[in-house]
Amino acid sequence: MSDLLAERIAEAKNGKQRAFSWLLDEFWIDVYNFQLKRVDSEAEAEDITVQTFARAFDKISSFDEQYSFRTWLITISKNIHIDLLRRQSEPILHLDTEEKESKRIADESPTIEDSLIMEQQFDYLLKCIKQLKDPYRTAIQLRYLQEKSYKEIAEEMSSTMSNVKITLLRAKKILAEILKRNR
Repeated sequence: MSDLLAERIAEAKNGKQRAFSWLLDEFWIDVYNFQLKRVDSEAEAEDITVQTFARAFDKISSFDEQYSFRTWLITISKNIHIDLLRRQSEPILHLDTEEKESKRIADESPTIEDSLIMEQQFDYLLKCIKQLKDPYRTAIQLRYLQEKSYKEIAEEMSSTMSNVKITLLRAKKILAEILKRNR
């Protein structure tokens, strides 16, 4: 491990934001390219990469300097992807083909009650997003409500892509705290 990398990791362990930014810039492409080979879209690869860095920064104190930081990040990224795949796959029931097909078709369209619940949850989420301060609110709205890419968000916010990524990481953490507090 280079001296500069070891220094940045030590700074990150001490909570220095500059070190987190440096690590994100240094390893973003590695993690993003790793995911791009495994998922269907660039947006999904970006989302998993953001989750990877969020988790890594939360757990930075557990990183052992005897190992490769890049490998540690890739392992976190791989685990996040596996978790997402597990959540997406439904348990397979032992039904005949016609029953499976009818259940699949029936389950695809939400009931009126489901629609109302989703609408209420969306309204609640919007209220929580409004509690965020700028630039966090703007970043969340652009990324998740308007589905803009990191590049588009950076242009719109007159910022760098690194800052957008970090802003989104922080915004998601703050939003999660607001959601927990308000439930």
